Amino acid sequence: MSEPRPALSPAQVGLIGLFVTAIVTAQLTASKLLQFGLPFELPVVGGALVLPGAALAYALTFFASDCYSELYGRKAATVVVNVGFAMNVVMLVLVWTTIEAPALPQTEPGQIDLAAFRNVLGSSTAIVVASLSAYVVSQNWDVFVFHWIREATDGKYLWLRNIGSTATSQLVDTVIFVFVGFYFLGSTPLSGAVALVAGQYLFKLLVAVADTPFVYAVVAAVRSRKTASATAYAGSE
Repeated sequence: MSEPRPALSPAQVGLIGLFVTAIVTAQLTASKLLQFGLPFELPVVGGALVLPGAALAYALTFFASDCYSELYGRKAATVVVNVGFAMNVVMLVLVWTTIEAPALPQTEPGQIDLAAFRNVLGSSTAIVVASLSAYVVSQNWDVFVFHWIREATDGKYLWLRNIGSTATSQLVDTVIFVFVGFYFLGSTPLSGAVALVAGQYLFKLLVAVADTPFVYAVVAAVRSRKTASATAYAGSE
């Protein structure tokens, strides 16, 4: 009789939950364009960073996947990424099913603005195609590069694999998302698409650098908890 598999730890559940929540939120917020003023001028982007709203939530997915990769390995992280992709599709199906379902007339008390509901939740086909295409490529690339750097450095320099994997995968994600969603399938001119890529990538790169101490903190906390649990278990025998 085979022994039951150990249950997922709270850290695993938390990181998976964070990853899926962030990727679903990114899909829902992708169509809004954000603008952050800069105190100086930069080539291409000028005096402001313009980026899709998804960038805020999407940056968290790389933090969660890098923590998960470091703690539980490449195979487990790949499973989470692909499950996240499937859940993204499920979310889209549920949203569009709700949008297209028969509604109480607009004039009835308590009914929301149906046109606004569609506009806010119903991302355009171009955005959906771009988002899913960018996701499946960049997230799997992130896991691959993270573990390639880890093997190349014999497990040293967590900061290097966190920044290196996120920086390259975010570039892949940004180029695919912006050019598919806003240029090839959208109406944004080439100059506007390039500015969107530059602004979004710069923002994501800053997040990748800023979240490195938090990756160290999460990894250290989980590993110390594992060590404490193993010590306690050994002492009880």
